[in-house]
Amino acid sequence: MQTDGGASGGGPIESVRIDAWVWSVRLAKTRSAAAALCKAGHVRINDEHVKPAQSVKIGDRVRVRQEDWERIVVVTRIVRKRVGAVVAVECYVDHSPPPPSREAALQVGLRDRGAGRPTKRERRDLDHLRGR
Repeated sequence: MQTDGGASGGGPIESVRIDAWVWSVRLAKTRSAAAALCKAGHVRINDEHVKPAQSVKIGDRVRVRQEDWERIVVVTRIVRKRVGAVVAVECYVDHSPPPPSREAALQVGLRDRGAGRPTKRERRDLDHLRGR
């Protein structure tokens, strides 16, 4: 059984809220952002959508969808308080695919300066390229 390094009084921790854990291990910048990810359905525990108050335990597989990238991690340590980046990496095993390249993301939907608003047909084509 893992402890959180004294953040909860020194006793062992078996589970913690998913929004707090995602924020603690630096998968989200703020706790409210982590809760918003959960509410929007972008966080899954063992392939099930969860609410911010759902408990996460050691061994759970957590998927966090952020923008165009999905982080897939397996929980190895429970923490309640935000920890440093070096300690945060020790709290999970990362099984995420590599992030998409920035160049590919930037080229989709570029228009020449001064070209005006897109027509309805061009907008539909752009939406199709973006996968919407």
